[in-house]
Amino acid sequence: MASPNELEVLWETRDGVTILKPAGDIDLSRSPVLRNDIRKAIGENPARLIIELSGVSYMDSSGVATLVEAMQLARKINAKLVLCALTDRVHSIFEIARLDQFFTICADVNEAMEA
Repeated sequence: MASPNELEVLWETRDGVTILKPAGDIDLSRSPVLRNDIRKAIGENPARLIIELSGVSYMDSSGVATLVEAMQLARKINAKLVLCALTDRVHSIFEIARLDQFFTICADVNEAMEA
C-alpha cells in the first residue's frame, strides 16, 4: 500500500485487457504519476483499459482531468476505457460533475471486462 504522500499504480493484464489500480489519493501532486501510467498503458494499444479505483479515497479536479485525458487518449486508439470500483466519495464527484454520463463506470473488474 502506498504511503499517504505517494500514489502507487499496480498493473495487471488479463485476457489482453490492461488494468491499472491506483492506491492513494489523487490530487495535484500525485495525478502526474497516474497520468504517466495511463500514457504508458495507452502506448501499448490495449483494446480495453480498466482503471480500478477502489484504492482511491480522494480525488480532486486534477485527478478527474487525468481521467478525462485518459478517455480522450483511449478514443484516439479506439480503445474502451472503463472505470470501476469507485468509492462512494469518488463516485459522487463524477455524479456532481455529470461525468458519469460520459464514462463507462462498473461495479468491479469482472463487470468492466464485459462492459
